[in-house]
Amino acid sequence: MNPTTVQTNSPRAWLLAARPKTLTGAAVPVMIGAASAWADGTFRPAAAVLCFLFAFLMQIDANFINDYFDFRKGLDDEKRLGPKRACAEGWISLPAMRRGIAATTALACLTGLPLVLYGGWPMVLVGMCCVVFCFLYTTCMARLGLGDVLVLAFFGLVPVCTTYYLQAGSVTPAVWTLSVACGLVIDCLLVVNNYRDRDNDKAGGKITLVVRIGAKASEALYLSLGVAAVALCQVLWLAGQPAAALLPCLYLLPHVATWRRMARINRGKALNQILGETARNIFIFGLLLSLGLIL
Repeated sequence: MNPTTVQTNSPRAWLLAARPKTLTGAAVPVMIGAASAWADGTFRPAAAVLCFLFAFLMQIDANFINDYFDFRKGLDDEKRLGPKRACAEGWISLPAMRRGIAATTALACLTGLPLVLYGGWPMVLVGMCCVVFCFLYTTCMARLGLGDVLVLAFFGLVPVCTTYYLQAGSVTPAVWTLSVACGLVIDCLLVVNNYRDRDNDKAGGKITLVVRIGAKASEALYLSLGVAAVALCQVLWLAGQPAAALLPCLYLLPHVATWRRMARINRGKALNQILGETARNIFIFGLLLSLGLIL
């Protein structure tokens, strides 16, 4: 998209800054947690809807924070290979982005507050952790190679288990296992993002896991994450849910195909296509697992 066609601080500019395509990563964990509650007969629609809204708002908030701080650090320069960013392109001014971050953070907290009615005051602590680590990811932990740990926690363990807990009142071993599987699948998105940016990150002192282990090992990691996630789903055989164990196996077809294209492309902006395919595959995994749980 030509940046001259986007008016500064316009609704269109904010839509681009929100990065709607990334909302897949926010939706899938809540989807899996809600489907698990449905399968166990504890589904509560209001709690599930609030979890979806909170997850969406926190994802948008994370995107705003990432956009703002990466621009301030000079990471979104002319060498950037990924999709265009709002602050770097002048679509959103820095003062407006600061206000946007504050407003989105506040709105997410207000949306999540009613969850206290379902899970008690510990939900406030969970919400605070989500907000704090939303900021720490971009400002600190991503540069230290700890981004993958945060993805596993805040796109796997926390959203899946919390969504289920708010409806069932406890968390089963199967749900804990599925939360890890969800985090592993979503981490594929971070791996391919860092794989694409590995040269620029290394030059800029951003030591991601991909920079630490190298390109070939990162390709193997990408493949292994998907395989491990599907393997973890097989625990559902023990829970008497064979459909939920088998359906996620279909996810391996697009996952392996995307992995092969990723290794073949290796470098450059063409890897943005792999990023899009990975987001699609994550949604496929979430849909297949949720459908299996409901069936």
